[in-house]
This record gives sequence, structure tokens and C-alpha cells, in this order.
Amino acid sequence: MKLGVFTVLLGAQPLRQACEYLAKSGVQAVEIGCGGNPGKAHCDPKALLADPAKVAEFKAALADNGLELAALSVHGNGVHPDPAVAKAAHDDFLDACRLAEALGARRIVTFSGCPGGCAADRTPNWVTCPWPDDFSDILRYQWNDVLIPYWQKTAALAAGYGVAQIALEMHPGFCVYNPETCLRLREAVGPIIGANLDPSHLFWQGIDPVAAIRSMGDAIMHFHAKDTRLDSVNCPVNGVLDTKPYRDEVHRSWIFRTVGYGHGLPLWRDIMSNLRLVGYDGVISIEHEDSLMSVNEGLQKAIAFLKEAMMFEGTTEMWWA
Repeated sequence: MKLGVFTVLLGAQPLRQACEYLAKSGVQAVEIGCGGNPGKAHCDPKALLADPAKVAEFKAALADNGLELAALSVHGNGVHPDPAVAKAAHDDFLDACRLAEALGARRIVTFSGCPGGCAADRTPNWVTCPWPDDFSDILRYQWNDVLIPYWQKTAALAAGYGVAQIALEMHPGFCVYNPETCLRLREAVGPIIGANLDPSHLFWQGIDPVAAIRSMGDAIMHFHAKDTRLDSVNCPVNGVLDTKPYRDEVHRSWIFRTVGYGHGLPLWRDIMSNLRLVGYDGVISIEHEDSLMSVNEGLQKAIAFLKEAMMFEGTTEMWWA
């Protein structure tokens, strides 16, 4: 395994400066945003592809600091019912694929997206229950008429640029939000589709990340290290479906935390062990979204914690068996 960081938290720093800081902190790999929600602070595909010197500069910032490029991230909604929003997200995704080809990268992290409830809608409609029957009708429309056809076409385009893995972040609010929905889309589209497994989005849904890992196996393509704390006062009263702003921490049912501040070391060690059991020995990418800590403190605590939980060396021959 390799310790990585999703660099969006250091977006105020130039890429080289961020890479120098991360390398000195013991980080081995970076995941870099290049469009959509992560923005383009460290990586604007159009600008890089228009200037070979900028591509070389980008590569050098990583290589000079001994950092591997784990993935390009472009989280958007390519099936948004507003055509302008969908086009912007789709264009960002394809730009990321073109840049991946230029960089020799083979993994893109993104969302599945979420369509509207029907062709006339202009806002996404995330369904959380099957009844009244309107909701089941919406799900059939979203999956059969929009999501599966979109990803069948888009995955083929990505493969044409040499992308081998489209790691969908299983995120509530989008059609792919748990192992079952991710595997459903993978079955419909092919093995180029897989998961960016982020326990923080599983914890608050009541999903056991260890069970999720075991159920997904080789469909796991990337991993975000982020934690969630279920509030002991608010959650028992209001449940986990919480639409209050993330900034309203004291009233929310749950909030994102840096790893170790939602769940302890034994569980995170179990998560790492089960990742290795199912064959994932790749990058563990820290995503810092802890509103109770500064960027530096949250990141440094996560790095120290994961150094205890992760396994960095390969396995040895079982002389005892």
C-alpha cells in the first residue's frame, strides 16, 4: 500500500509547493482534481494539453518529490437533467481522460451522476425509497433510460484514451451510492467501472466498510481515507438523512472527521487488512474535510494515524503453512 493525499485541500498552494510539503510529510502519492467539484487549482487539463511545457512542469513537480500520480479526479454530474450542467461535467470528464493519456495515467475518480425524475425535469432527483410507486418509476427511468446508456458510451470514450479504471465514488445524492448500485452499473457497463471506496459515505448510511470491501473485491479501484462521526445526541433523534448545512455541525446527525476521530484504530486496521485480503494494495488517499481542524493539523493527524493502520511492505511466504 502507498499513502496518498487528495491535494484539493492544498489548492491555495502552487502544485510544486504542495508536493514538497507532502513529500516531507511522508506521503507517497497524490490524487489531483482536474474539474468539477474538486476544481482545477493544481491541474487545468485544457491549459496543460495546449502547452507541452506545462505538462512537463506538472510531471516534474511530482517526480522531483518522489510522488506517484494515483488518479485524476473530476467529480461532476454528466447525467444532470439541465443540459448545460451535464455538458460541462461531461466535457470536464473527457478533458480529464485526454490529460490522463498525456500523463500515462489510467485511473479517473468521479461520480456516477444523478438524472432528474423524468425527461422534463431540470434538477436531479435522488430516490431513497420505492413507494409511492412514482419513485420506482423514477428509478427505472434513471437507470434504464439515462444512467446505463450514458456510461456505456462514456466508458468507451474513456477507454479510447487509455483509461482502464473509472472509480465511482459511492456517494449519497447520486445513483451509485453503495456497493449494490456500484456493482449494478459495473455489470451493465463492464469492468472499466468500479468503486472509489470512501468509508465516510458508508458509515452514516449504516454500511459496514469491512463488509462492503469483502462484497466488492476486485471492483475496488481507489480508496479515500476519510471518517465520519455519528452524533450521539442528534442521530438517535433525527436519524441519518440530514439536510442541514455541513457548517451547522452542532445540530447535524453526523459530520465528516479526519481518520481516527470517527472510528478507532482497530476498525481502520481491519479495513486495511480486508483491502489486502481482496487484492487491493494500492493508494490510500487522504481526503480532508474535517471542519473542526485546520488543514495542516487534520492532514498531519491523518498521516500519523494511517501510518499505524496501513501495511506498507509486501507479504512474505507463509513458512508456517
